[in-house]
Amino acid sequence: MTDAVAAPESAARLQSYYFLRAGVAALWVVAAVTIGVADPVVGGVLLVLYPAWDAFANARDARASGGFRASPSQALNTVVSAAIAVAVAAALWIDMHLVLAIFGGWAILAGVLQLVTGVRRWRAYGAQWAMILSGAQSALAGGFFIQQSTAPATPSVTTVAPYAAFGAFYFLVSAIALWVKGRRRR
Repeated sequence: MTDAVAAPESAARLQSYYFLRAGVAALWVVAAVTIGVADPVVGGVLLVLYPAWDAFANARDARASGGFRASPSQALNTVVSAAIAVAVAAALWIDMHLVLAIFGGWAILAGVLQLVTGVRRWRAYGAQWAMILSGAQSALAGGFFIQQSTAPATPSVTTVAPYAAFGAFYFLVSAIALWVKGRRRR
């Protein structure tokens, strides 16, 4: 199959993937600010699920995009996100400040890897500016999380919720940008 034939099919798959990522992130935010804030155990589970979902989603997307060798940034993001989910689960038993510091380190690394993936995809699909911006903003947010982790106030799942909300927004914008680009091609 030629790239000219495969590109619209792959762009449609990527668009669906971005819509899925936006929806899951939005649901996570709703759960975090409702039941997660009311029940610290549920909040903790949500904090573990967020990077675990990211690992799963990156693995799924990489496999659908030619495999891990074709997308080393997503392969690394899969491994890092899975490791962070485990680290967050362990840190929950120690201190929420440590959880936020781990989230911060993950947001920096995952943001850089998302930025790299967005730049790589720009050549094939275009319409990746929101993913690139999202990756850069994630890296900045990670630094903010690390800074907040040293503050006296005890962080909670709601500390991370705005980060996830921006992620949902950027995935939605990316899906819409691909949809608009696809409509213009017709």
